[in-house]
Amino acid sequence: MFALFVSAVKLAGVLAAVTVAANTFSYSKYRRKNLRQFKSPIDESSEILASFNVSEEGDNGFFFGLATAPAHVEDRLNDAWLQFAEETPCDKIESDRGLQPADALISSAGADGGSQLSLLSVKRDAQMAKKKKPLKVAMEAMIRGFEKYAEEELPAPNEECHHNVAAWHNVPHPEERLRFWSDPDTELKLAKDTGVSIFRMGIDWTRVMPKEPVSGLTGIVNFAALERYKWIISRVRSYGMKVMLTLFHHSLPPWAGEYGGWKFEKTVGYFMDFTKLVFFPSGILSSTCLLQLCSCVPSLILIEKFSSIPIFTKSIYVPLATPFSSFNYKMLVVDSVSELVDYWVTFNEPHVFCMLTYCAGAWPGGHPDMLEVATSALPTGVFKQAMHWMAAAHVKAYNYIHEHSVAIKPIVGVAHHVSFMRPYGVFDVAAVSLANSLTIFPYVDSISDKLDFIGINYYGQEVVSGTALKLVETDEYSESGRGVYPDGLFRVLLQFHERYKHLKVPFIITENGVSDGTDLIRRPYLLEHLLAIYAAMINGVPVLGYLFWTLSDNWEWADGYGPKFGLVAVDRENSLARKPRPSYNLFTKVVSTGKITCEDRSRAWYDLQRAAKEKKTRPFYRAVNKHGLMYAGGLDEPIQRPFIERDWRFGHYEMEGLQDPLSRLSRFILRVFTPKRKVKHYEDDTELVIRSPEFSV
Repeated sequence: MFALFVSAVKLAGVLAAVTVAANTFSYSKYRRKNLRQFKSPIDESSEILASFNVSEEGDNGFFFGLATAPAHVEDRLNDAWLQFAEETPCDKIESDRGLQPADALISSAGADGGSQLSLLSVKRDAQMAKKKKPLKVAMEAMIRGFEKYAEEELPAPNEECHHNVAAWHNVPHPEERLRFWSDPDTELKLAKDTGVSIFRMGIDWTRVMPKEPVSGLTGIVNFAALERYKWIISRVRSYGMKVMLTLFHHSLPPWAGEYGGWKFEKTVGYFMDFTKLVFFPSGILSSTCLLQLCSCVPSLILIEKFSSIPIFTKSIYVPLATPFSSFNYKMLVVDSVSELVDYWVTFNEPHVFCMLTYCAGAWPGGHPDMLEVATSALPTGVFKQAMHWMAAAHVKAYNYIHEHSVAIKPIVGVAHHVSFMRPYGVFDVAAVSLANSLTIFPYVDSISDKLDFIGINYYGQEVVSGTALKLVETDEYSESGRGVYPDGLFRVLLQFHERYKHLKVPFIITENGVSDGTDLIRRPYLLEHLLAIYAAMINGVPVLGYLFWTLSDNWEWADGYGPKFGLVAVDRENSLARKPRPSYNLFTKVVSTGKITCEDRSRAWYDLQRAAKEKKTRPFYRAVNKHGLMYAGGLDEPIQRPFIERDWRFGHYEMEGLQDPLSRLSRFILRVFTPKRKVKHYEDDTELVIRSPEFSV
């Protein structure tokens, strides 16, 4: 019996050793590929750190822009997000809606501000109760049917209901968003004054097609809304800015959500109807539609149409006796907006939408069952199924725009989200590798021959620990829990260029920004990420432009109005009054000159480090448990987190080794036998300088 026990112990020891060795080897391979120190083109003797060629237009120039989305800014919009936010799920069992650690795989999809599970808001003074509860596990574990349980502190059931969208019900008139629909000029004037040449906006599918076109488009299409969108786009151009138009930006019509949306092929057809309406509406409304419209009114046809004056409408009365041959039916529809659009984005972050909607059920329109969740990452799972149809829709839209555009060569692409992920411990490499294999390259690979540019949305890094996301106390974070890591954008651009350089298509940073109501992090964040882009350009990556997210504080998906992404603050208690932040002025200076100076960088960094040295705090809209794991979902009211004294500037970030107990023990033992190295310490006024003449792609 004793011999059997000894044999079992030996076998267990061998298995443990093999497991550790295998994971160590995997990490070594991952580190060589993703975490190796890179050589930056640095010259600390220059006063100009970067100089973008903003004077030229076309392929040889570099442009700056601002980005937004309909669901964030448009009022009078009864879309899926408004309906989702207005739901009060009081009938759900309280114990089923407890806080859950943010799933590592799902979080890899979420852009900053796009939290994956908005399950409930936490009050800091709430009573805490201990209870067994299921923890979210990594996708590969869910596939195998495993479930983990742990003792966690959970808020005791309280009387109030919890909402799908955090920080939404506790602000005045949340449904108004930024009134961009009724008053676009407020935002457009602010955008124009920065000097940007590109304004990225979208057209909401729900507003144009409020009902499912089961039997065709007759009586379904809101042509007045199309006319209004055309007028707004014309206003953008009247301010001297070009238009980058997004067709699908995380807003699935409620009627599509009811039948399953992108899980089904028919959504591709509906999306093409929408695309054609936006691109060339007169090609959609046939004479049959006109006759059917005529038959609805006994004596007159009443056609509602927006005039060139905002908000007001005019009515066109056409006698029914008017001969059809002499009646210009195009009065019923708006003219094409295709000649007003300079860049087309068919889909924004498709894998983000699929994961958070169909795998996590955290966004409106998903409603996945347990089987769909458990099998979502399989080749036949709901994630790849939805991604397949979204890829098919992009290809069809791309071909249609190219075949019917009045432009000589329309520019069509996608905005693809990339988050830099790294493991916290030696056993976390598998989760990171799985997340990357599903989210980084597959969608772009599937449509690579139908792209005129590749848009990159980058916000920061994620540190994976077990099945959740770790808050590293020595790292700086945005208000919505995204690690600040400018080096990651440089790494991402080099990786994408290496993979797709045979396509000979350029990159555009279609989104980059940080939620920071204090505006102390945002200023160095902006400059350091632009330095990362410039360094990538010096290394041969063709980057055409940079769009900052975003102009004004707005509704940030399931996080509501909590995280503040704007260059401009919005006073929601004072009729949405705007107040430009210091970062607005800094952004304006960079845009107008195309240069990043040593002085501007030093000042921005000094202000942040002074706040850190003075132990000042700022808002943080993520709850964190005692193990340092971030909970999924946002908070109605923020907790406070201190500014961090760490040099995360581009090229200065020193990557930490693995932080799990086994790795720390190994380093401690090896340190005894390893000769000490001299470490270069950066002073506060030490600056990275990229010395180069005027650079153009």
